[in-house]
Amino acid sequence: MIENIQSYCKIGIVHPMIFPATAKGEGPIYDTIKRIACDEYFDGIEITRILDPKERARVIRLLETSKVTPFFAAQPALLTQGQNINDLEENKRLQAVQTVKDAIDMAKEIGSKGVGYLSGKYEESSKEQSYQALVSSTKELCEYAKNKDIMLVLEIFDFDIDKKSLIGPTKLAKKLADEITKSHKNFGLMVDLSHIPMYYESIAEAVKPIKEYIVHAHIGNTVIKNADCVGYGDHHQYFGFPNSENDVPQVKEFLEALLKIGYLNKQTRPFLSFEIKPWEDDDPELVIINAKRVLNRAWSMVEGK
Repeated sequence: MIENIQSYCKIGIVHPMIFPATAKGEGPIYDTIKRIACDEYFDGIEITRILDPKERARVIRLLETSKVTPFFAAQPALLTQGQNINDLEENKRLQAVQTVKDAIDMAKEIGSKGVGYLSGKYEESSKEQSYQALVSSTKELCEYAKNKDIMLVLEIFDFDIDKKSLIGPTKLAKKLADEITKSHKNFGLMVDLSHIPMYYESIAEAVKPIKEYIVHAHIGNTVIKNADCVGYGDHHQYFGFPNSENDVPQVKEFLEALLKIGYLNKQTRPFLSFEIKPWEDDDPELVIINAKRVLNRAWSMVEGK
């Protein structure tokens, strides 16, 4: 019998990415989350803050009823407000820390066991100071999250193309994880297939060195061949988008790498989420079906499962 991929992971989707109108915590949140919850392909959903308490209560009930596992994404709150968790201006750094603390509180409310976040911009001349600020913020957040039984999960982004985040290359992500986990065990890393080409590493180079720290994974696409290409940057277009980096072969390679390190497994069934976004006037429904077909095809070709 050929096992389906859901035996090895919870297939999720980043809700504020596929439905961008919800990214700031407003918009058609309930109706679009319901759209995902009613699709049995998805066992998980990544949601961001929901500002209206009544809407949040409706979503909590929806998640409970549909048996969809939530994961909380603090990245949209940081990005839409221009906040930086490793800001060298102390007041601004503390504002970003508070944003993630608020996310941790909301994650607890909705039943999420993890909160995703990202590092911020930096200058090469003060990179070490930015790194120390990130360490300080992360330890404070881990301590806060520990009391709520929540994992803090840093997503690895590009360092010089679009988001220009400190973390950044896998080597620095590993350094951070090595340091944080000495004192806090509720910390892990999130690897995203769409970001790997943007920090100039192969899939193996981006996965193997941090295998013990990967607790969450995204699959998506990017365009970075040159700055003149339509869609250049971190925009998560559909797979096979013109001049893009990822399609069936790369998804297959990513799945094989995650299987090899034991991330994809039948015991814990961790998250594997689509981070995909409509480009211009793309229909979200078509972008979703594109992703499903690519994942299904890639999984059918994976060896070693």
